[in-house]
Amino acid sequence: MRLRRIIAWAAVCGAAGCGGNTPPPASGPKPVRQTERAAAVQRDTAQIPIGLGTLRQDDIAIVLQPEGVHAEAFPLDESVLRTLAPDSYRTLRARLDASRAQITQRATMRGIRNPQVWFLRFYGLAPDARFVPTDITVSSAGREFRPFDVIPISAGFGTQRLQPRETQTGLLLFEEGLDVSQPFVVTMGSERNTDWDGILRRIDAERAAIRGRAGAKAPRP
Repeated sequence: MRLRRIIAWAAVCGAAGCGGNTPPPASGPKPVRQTERAAAVQRDTAQIPIGLGTLRQDDIAIVLQPEGVHAEAFPLDESVLRTLAPDSYRTLRARLDASRAQITQRATMRGIRNPQVWFLRFYGLAPDARFVPTDITVSSAGREFRPFDVIPISAGFGTQRLQPRETQTGLLLFEEGLDVSQPFVVTMGSERNTDWDGILRRIDAERAAIRGRAGAKAPRP
């Protein structure tokens, strides 16, 4: 009789999972979601037309000044480019499109599907000044992003040397995850720039102004 009770209890317990040691089913990795701001910026960019911006490149440039060099950098993200004046937009967009094959090739070699592209300009302040494009680091959301490659634009960019009043330009390539709709800090050597938060406010104000200009140009029913 006792043996039958033990067998019956074991059967019921096994069916109900009474062991207590069975781990809960593992949940798979949760999909990464865009921040609310990033999603809103994407929607906003899709709505604002091209050619109604008024910002200059200087208005969105992050400035760093290591020894003997004046450096400017900014992301070539469509959400940023559409706020620029028409001439600047066309120039930078044409430069980005002209380098698209190189960008894709170099990113693919490293398994990167959606590289982030930045424009970079160096201006010489002293004789034989040296610059190193890959010294730039962007810190955002607890991560540090360093360029995985550089694409020269000007002929002498690869020498990494500048004379006074000489300018060299190129493109920096970053991996996915660098969200330009969020504040970040840019460093180069001992130089540190935190201006992007203020630049974002300027960009947001310009997007609102563009929507107003677009509405004023829309045909009245």
